Amino acid sequence: MAADIKKALNPSGEKMKNSNTVLIDKNPGRNSQTYGIARELGTDLGLIHEPSVGVVGNKGDSQCYIGVSQKVEIIHDALKDKVGSKPGQLPMRLIQPEFTVATSDGIRNGTKEMRYSLIGREVTNDSLSEHLSATGLEGVIAVVACDKPPVGTLAAILEHNRPAILMSDGSIRPGIDSETGESIDLITAYQMAGSDDEKLKSRIAKEACPGYGSCGGMFTYNTMQTFIGVVGMQPLHMISPASEDKRRVEEFPAELVDYLANLIDKNITPRDIVTRESLRNAIIVAMAVGGSTNVLLHAPELARASGYKDFANEIMSPEEFNNLSRNVIPVVIDARPFGQYSMVDIDAKGGMQVIVKELMDAGLLNGETLTCTGETLLEQVERLNPPTPDEDVIYTVQKPYKETGGLRVLGGNLSPEFSAVLKLAGVEGGLENNIFMGTAKVFDGEQELLKALDSQADMFENFDMIVVRYEGPFGAPGMPEMLDSTSRITALCREKNIVVGLMTDGRFSGGSVGLVIGHVGPEAAAGGAIALIENGDEIVVDLNKNELNCTQLQDETIRLERETIWNDLVAENGGMHPSVGDADTRLLNRMRNSAVSAVYGAGMHPNRSLWVRDPRKPQKSNFEPSNKFR
Repeated sequence: MAADIKKALNPSGEKMKNSNTVLIDKNPGRNSQTYGIARELGTDLGLIHEPSVGVVGNKGDSQCYIGVSQKVEIIHDALKDKVGSKPGQLPMRLIQPEFTVATSDGIRNGTKEMRYSLIGREVTNDSLSEHLSATGLEGVIAVVACDKPPVGTLAAILEHNRPAILMSDGSIRPGIDSETGESIDLITAYQMAGSDDEKLKSRIAKEACPGYGSCGGMFTYNTMQTFIGVVGMQPLHMISPASEDKRRVEEFPAELVDYLANLIDKNITPRDIVTRESLRNAIIVAMAVGGSTNVLLHAPELARASGYKDFANEIMSPEEFNNLSRNVIPVVIDARPFGQYSMVDIDAKGGMQVIVKELMDAGLLNGETLTCTGETLLEQVERLNPPTPDEDVIYTVQKPYKETGGLRVLGGNLSPEFSAVLKLAGVEGGLENNIFMGTAKVFDGEQELLKALDSQADMFENFDMIVVRYEGPFGAPGMPEMLDSTSRITALCREKNIVVGLMTDGRFSGGSVGLVIGHVGPEAAAGGAIALIENGDEIVVDLNKNELNCTQLQDETIRLERETIWNDLVAENGGMHPSVGDADTRLLNRMRNSAVSAVYGAGMHPNRSLWVRDPRKPQKSNFEPSNKFR
């Protein structure tokens, strides 16, 4: 089957030829440095006019990135051995490894610097696009870490559209509480923030994150690594091993080089792999693993980079998404933050390929999509031959961990764009008969909420709905996530045995749990309905209708009165609401003036108009996801 796909993609059988972006010619000025690089890298001087190949990696200021450099170096050495003029080698120019930069979400959650987190995805795309295009790379292997840089990396690779493959750097192993022996992690530490026990907080902080690697639960990092693997751009067996796992330095580098060589030989490009069907597969798996709400920002961005303008109309509509999540797709893992296990536990039970095979066998995934190994998804899974679910960490579709998928998107008068997203897998209470009715407590910015949680925690009562606004893509600017806030609220609810919800035009960490609804749009800074909510309003979350409503705003008179007041305030303030965040750097100003809505990925685009390179029409297959057990 894979051979048929390859033939259809490249009917002429034409081998790779020099890209028109390769600028190395016979000019002695350009040649001088190119010869110099080849000598320093120990590669064939006769290949400097050939298309280039190289390795890239993500770097940042946290433990998430510590393991990247070593893996990039080892993969670079393996690629160097493959490059040359001998039979079986790649006749290409090897270039030095290149790294992108990013900030640490874990260190900066709850601070104003968190505004740079999602922007980091965009900066990664920009920096890597510069490298890919200016270097004329015809083949690339990327080692990715944390959660935003991998998406930015893949987006740039999709826009460049030359043979490429990604590998996760891997997760950090859980910490162990030295007094209780319990498994702990970053989320454990954040949930301790409101405690008065200083010794406990100090101990957990010191013990929660031993070693190195990215967050180990099914937070945003592992949600997106799973997504990237299922969409076809990462081998499935490379997703789940820990960053410290020896396979990542002893086995995977040679495999990656061989896979890349095959992609180059067959001229299989990222857009051949990332299609409507593979994107749908990846979304379905994200639901099945109870993945992060951030996937609803990153999936549209990757779809855009793949050539699709409108995720909702071209890939998966909100109606279909909700139907699949409610009626077709269950959650099949017991994983942090809503469960107890981490990615290293999933790896010990066979890895992500166990989950993919289980979902495919149940009828939920299209196995005919092409992957970076040169095989279809079905062929790759069959070759890996994973074990059956252990039914403790990984569950079967027939007897799942949770009956419904982990995510839900909401409409209603507060979210007419169907942008609002709820991580249903993480809800710990409050949805009696699938309905929550709460009383609004409004905060203009997360810092106001954090101050209240620090000094006035008793003000929060059962069935409050906290509203945090002016934290959207261009309101903040940057759409920060709120792990600090949600963790404190979770701890408060557990301590008092109450239910307190939180809704925002910002976003959440994949580690957030509770009744939390993000991406509410249009955002407050754009005059969305969330800007019109007042303290004491009734907020209704109805999962029977998949709606998020403010009861008072259903009265047109009240709505118009509040809109008038808001518009007057904006006009008096020079066209911007006074509660929006400061844009005190060129980068933040760029985000403010270019951010698109969350439904389009909340990225930076000229004049807030989505930019798509070489748009293409989605090719629909006859496959429809179904659950043979329902």
